[in-house]
Order: sequence, then structure tokens, then C-alpha cells
Amino acid sequence: MSQEFVIEAFPRDDQGKGASRRLRREERKIPAIIYGGGKDATPVAIWHNELKKSLENEAFFSHVLTIDLNGKKESVILKDLQRHPYKPILTHADFQRVDKDHEIHVNVPLHFLNEESAPVVKLQGGVVSHNMTEVEVVCLPQNLPEFIEVDLNDVEMDQVVHLSDLKLPEGVRSAALMQGEDHDQPVVSVHKPKGAKADDEEAEGEGEEGGEE
Repeated sequence: MSQEFVIEAFPRDDQGKGASRRLRREERKIPAIIYGGGKDATPVAIWHNELKKSLENEAFFSHVLTIDLNGKKESVILKDLQRHPYKPILTHADFQRVDKDHEIHVNVPLHFLNEESAPVVKLQGGVVSHNMTEVEVVCLPQNLPEFIEVDLNDVEMDQVVHLSDLKLPEGVRSAALMQGEDHDQPVVSVHKPKGAKADDEEAEGEGEEGGEE
């Protein structure tokens, strides 16, 4: 993990809907909570625009972040984010404390490689269908990957890539597969366009009729 994200936080004593509205309106901050790690939950306030800008970076969601509260720093991950139902405004954030000796559950984005240049797409006209854009992994904080690559270069027509086919970094496990083989969900597949399938079936039917004559 080459990038580092530091979030400036401030103590928050007043709680409740009224206090949260004042915080957002008058101070341009949003309420947040830091919990876990065997410590009491800590209510804090963070700058709205700084968090919003950080969220533009995909890596922010799958990184161990640093919360700086009055000079005291803690390692956390973003666990939940609440947004206004129709305005481009963040309303609340949840951060979970982490330490290097305890595994964490984090959703990591999938990066699909060779999606347009794979032979099955470029030469055979295959259509790629995504079943997932991220996958939940379990690992120690220091092993948390920024993303997981899914190479489509060797995928064949009508092939389905499952969770068990992903190449996870050392020390990283799939949360779903830890529950058993019946949780081996599809990630991505390549198939012929609907029109091409219909043409193939029609051609096969004509071939069979010709054979009967």
C-alpha cells in the first residue's frame, strides 16, 4: 500500500440530530464515530469537503487510514458511510480501529485486465458480464491489497470466473469461500451476444433439416 491517507478529526461532545445539523451547516463538518479495538466508541467530527475529496480516490476504501485526533493517531478502516438521499452531501461516517495482530474484513475493488483486448472479446465478439465489482477479503492490516486483478486474457466463450479462480495475494482470503464451497460465487463471465446465439441456433436447425432431406 503505497498511499497514505490522514484524516483530521475533532472531539464531538454534542450529539443528536440537531447538533449534527449545526455541525454540518455552521462548521462544514460531519459527525463520525471511531469504534472497536477493545476501546470505547469515540464520537468525532471531520471536515466534510476533505473526506469527500478523499472518496474520489478508489484506494481510500481499501486502505488502512490514519485518524489524527488532537495529535493522537489511530489506524482505522472506513466501515460505513451515509449520504444525503438526493443532495451530494455526506452525513455520517463510521471508522473501525485496527491493529497489526488482528484480521480485518474489507471490501476490495476488482480490476479487470484485458477486458477489451482478450481474444474471446476482440476476435470472437464475446460480451463480458460483471457479477461483482468488489470482493470481501479477510487479512491482517499489513496485507490488505489496494485492489485485486482479474485477467480476462485467457477466458473462453461461455466461461464463468468464480471467486475460487481469483489469485489473491499471500495472506489474503476470500470471506465468502471461508464459509464453504457452496459460496463460490460467479465474478465475471463471457458469452455470445443474444443475436449471435439466435443465429447459431437457427443455423443448427437448418443444418438438421438439410440432413433429414
